[in-house]
Amino acid sequence: MDVSRRRFLQAAALTAAAAGMTAACGTSGSSSGGTKNGKNLNLWYWGGGLSDKVVADAKTHFTDVTLKSAQIGGEFKTKLLTTIAGGVGIPDITGIKGEDMASFLPNASRFLDLNDLGFKKISSQYLEWKTKLAQTKDGKQIGFPIDIGPTAMYYREDLFAKAGLPTDPDKVAAEVKTWEDWFALGTELHKALPKTFLVNNISAVFSNAVGQGTKRMIDENNKFIGDQDHIRTAWNIAVRPYTLGIDAKVNDSSWNQAISGGILGTEIGAAWHALDIEQAAPATKGKWRVAPMPGGPANNGGSFLALPKQCRNPEEAFKIISWLLDADNQARGFTDAALFPSAPAAYKLPALTGGDAFFGGQKIIDVFGPAASNIPVAYEAPADAAVYAPYATELTKIESSGKKPDDAWKDAVSQAKQIAQRQGVSV
Repeated sequence: MDVSRRRFLQAAALTAAAAGMTAACGTSGSSSGGTKNGKNLNLWYWGGGLSDKVVADAKTHFTDVTLKSAQIGGEFKTKLLTTIAGGVGIPDITGIKGEDMASFLPNASRFLDLNDLGFKKISSQYLEWKTKLAQTKDGKQIGFPIDIGPTAMYYREDLFAKAGLPTDPDKVAAEVKTWEDWFALGTELHKALPKTFLVNNISAVFSNAVGQGTKRMIDENNKFIGDQDHIRTAWNIAVRPYTLGIDAKVNDSSWNQAISGGILGTEIGAAWHALDIEQAAPATKGKWRVAPMPGGPANNGGSFLALPKQCRNPEEAFKIISWLLDADNQARGFTDAALFPSAPAAYKLPALTGGDAFFGGQKIIDVFGPAASNIPVAYEAPADAAVYAPYATELTKIESSGKKPDDAWKDAVSQAKQIAQRQGVSV
């Protein structure tokens, strides 16, 4: 798994979107497909995007075709767009990262409508809010949900105990319902343990606070709304730990040391972030616990499988992705690659209901399951990621150079409006 990509999803999304890569998907190119009953099918995904074990089993499970898989390194979206535009070597089945899906929807004609192949009959087996993220306004379904990223609060039980704070997940949940509750707890934690902080960086807080709402940067009428109250409120929430002195100001390169050295007493992040923590700090096994995220759940990440229109055997390809992503195999994906299932039936399977040793035997599905079902639905415009970028940049300037929060806000909004206009968004 690419840890830095998963921990900082927005960075990759913003870079690709700002570069205007979406346009390439609309470029005409000759089809690489032949007949529609081809015997050779190619699958593209990235490291950690699917369970390698499940993919290997698919190759032997489906005997009517030869399934070949390739893990594409580097910037997956760029490689896929370039290949589609060139019209040569287009995969029959491809992954699409969740943060990139909005930018693919305007070019849905480049992909097959999965409803025509049977998705509509099984769509009820998957979380509705997730399936809608890969659905066009006229109802075409271009993405089959792989996983989701329900968020929660990870915390160090041992550090909470040293600080005289509640340690049981239920008691922590009862005391930390709002962002202000969390900040109050963080103030107590830092006062008792001056070398331990509540927040890794305020950009992460902003991202999650925005994700808790039903609106983002652009509305469904393609109008910029990044200067409205819902974004300003998320901004104020993000700035609060900085002004309280409980922000560790940790960046990507210093995060491993911070998480393993007790600098961070809590982390807010998606279900897949558990593996990041485990890989970065194996010596802290048994010391972590999970509680609901303050302010309610959000979604951070989670991807899809899609069939380019050149797919050489759509019916067989759909059978393959349906099998790869059924509840049983999604449960295996959780065990193998920390891919949190988009199929709720998986939440009742042993792979998810057992206690997690890294989290002191806690059944973390009791936190992530309800979060997954209660994530608010927000429209994400194709240009959303690009417009979001200045906010993250300006929040970083507050931490790195002491820029005044109000000045940073004004500059973020101004820059966002300029980007929005260049992307054809009304301001």
